[in-house]
Amino acid sequence: MNADFIEALDELEKERGISSGILIEAIEAALISAYKRNFNSAQNVRVEIDRLSGSIHVYARKTVVETPRDPRLEMSLDAAMDISASYRLGDIVEVEVTPREFGRIAAQTAKQVVTQRIREAERGIIYNAYADMEEDIVSGVITRQDGRYSYVDLERTEALLAVSEQIPSEKLELGDRVRAYILRVEKTTKGPQILLSRIHPGLLRRLLELEVPEIYEGVVEVKSVAREAGSRSKVAVYSHNADVDPIGACVGPKGMRIQSIVTELRGEKIDVIEWSNDPAIYVASALSPAKVVDVEVHESEKVARVIVPDHQLSLAIGKEGQNARLAAKLTGWKIDIKSESQVGRSSSVFSDLERDAFLRE
Repeated sequence: MNADFIEALDELEKERGISSGILIEAIEAALISAYKRNFNSAQNVRVEIDRLSGSIHVYARKTVVETPRDPRLEMSLDAAMDISASYRLGDIVEVEVTPREFGRIAAQTAKQVVTQRIREAERGIIYNAYADMEEDIVSGVITRQDGRYSYVDLERTEALLAVSEQIPSEKLELGDRVRAYILRVEKTTKGPQILLSRIHPGLLRRLLELEVPEIYEGVVEVKSVAREAGSRSKVAVYSHNADVDPIGACVGPKGMRIQSIVTELRGEKIDVIEWSNDPAIYVASALSPAKVVDVEVHESEKVARVIVPDHQLSLAIGKEGQNARLAAKLTGWKIDIKSESQVGRSSSVFSDLERDAFLRE
């Protein structure tokens, strides 16, 4: 190796951000193994690469003792003092033992080390970049598929979108560009593994942040998201500015903002409701589009009993219970829905017997 090699390492540091000093230390460590392997040496050696010229020197390290038993590892005090009168028993003497033909071996070893370290550094850079993006969304192109995954090219690396994390109603094809939520980033022996999702509620939350300036700026806050991907979602929003309508901000002029998100999510219906710190109001809003007559809340059990007009009962519950289920997820309250005629047959709006039976369900 020579000065050109050192310059190449310096260029590598500038272009790839890999410290030339760390690379040289790694090459030195690898050269020790290469020396012992190629020259059948059991010596304790140190390899030094000159940081300016690139020249390589191998030094055998020997301990100064009174009576050497192994000349490969020990040296007598008299022999040490022939080198320098300052040596004493127990000191370490370094004697250069660089083989003539070591240059070729050193060049091969250095190439292997640099290649490996570049690969490791690139993997580390990619891992750190995407680990910082967990719970964010990325955009990529589907390049291949198998029975378990769609593989998404993110330009710098490839991510995995499991079939179970795809919207049930969508059929992704090769070449499709998709946006997905980063579930997690894992370190593996083959580099970082990035796992994506199209069904996570966080995808809808992040799409709203990107599409609605008031949310991005913090004027409107997304308080909660409940989602059944590909079918229906509910979003609770709150405005920190009394002059800004949180629902209107999310829907946008002529519904353009929310429609953009609906299109991205393959037609998924999105109900935007206003969050309230009053549980009764919040639960009633969460059951939209159904109209609610009354809500009785029981804080200790986190249970809400909701009364709706008879003709609104099926709407409040939703197809296969979806509307009620999403409202419960959104609010964190267990919701029992009754029609006015059902409540009319009871002497109490929410009897102890009914409540106990409801809690046992």
